[in-house]
Amino acid sequence: MNLDLSPTINKIYKSGSQIARVVTEAWGTENLYCPACDSNGVTKAPPNTPTIDFTCPRCRQTYQLKSRRDWSENKIVDAAYSTMIAAIRNDNTPNLFLLQYSIAWRVQNMLLIPHFFITESIIEKRKPLTPLARRAGWIGCNILLKEIPKDGKLRIVSDGIETDPTEVRKQFQFVKPFADLNVRLRGWTLDVFKIIRRLNKTEFSLPDVYKYDGELAALHPDNKNIRAKIRQQLQILRDLGFLIFITRGYYSLNV
Repeated sequence: MNLDLSPTINKIYKSGSQIARVVTEAWGTENLYCPACDSNGVTKAPPNTPTIDFTCPRCRQTYQLKSRRDWSENKIVDAAYSTMIAAIRNDNTPNLFLLQYSIAWRVQNMLLIPHFFITESIIEKRKPLTPLARRAGWIGCNILLKEIPKDGKLRIVSDGIETDPTEVRKQFQFVKPFADLNVRLRGWTLDVFKIIRRLNKTEFSLPDVYKYDGELAALHPDNKNIRAKIRQQLQILRDLGFLIFITRGYYSLNV
């Protein structure tokens, strides 16, 4: 993977965001690979394809590329809130490449967020645009990266150093079982998994997770039996291979 970008290819653009988009998409066409299979390249999507920038020619996984010079793993700005929520509920979100480039036009950091880690609980609704705005009333959203478990943030490049693609693909395959869950159940499962990660323990108890039942109730206000739902999600995580059952009410991470 060549980490150097080529800003000279689009001197005709004056907008910084336009230049960054065209330059990074051209770089992606030449350098991106598919983390979901062994394809060493991806295909640029046709112009004006909504939300999709690249498709894997082998496994047909879709990818969106977002690039910025400034870097934050807390949250990123996304498009319309209603469009994003509809895509999540229809299980129609692409995998997300997040690229940071330096002032010298070199890739500094890049994450891959697998599409099945993009759930409703990590989407933040922004305030409507003011009445004087060109799109008055329009409501956008942010993707809260800080709410995604570390397992859902695959590091393609870190501080200017590329991760071995074999390791990236290994990580993708490890978390891929989440993709097989029903989309409405998946959000619950990942929210519980996120809390388990937050415990920062190799072994934990059911009461450890119960301490976060208020947070889960706020994320899932339609559910009136939160603790039963927690127990169900722990069983699902065990069946997926992420947890090991030790004894009644006690678990260990298998990751």
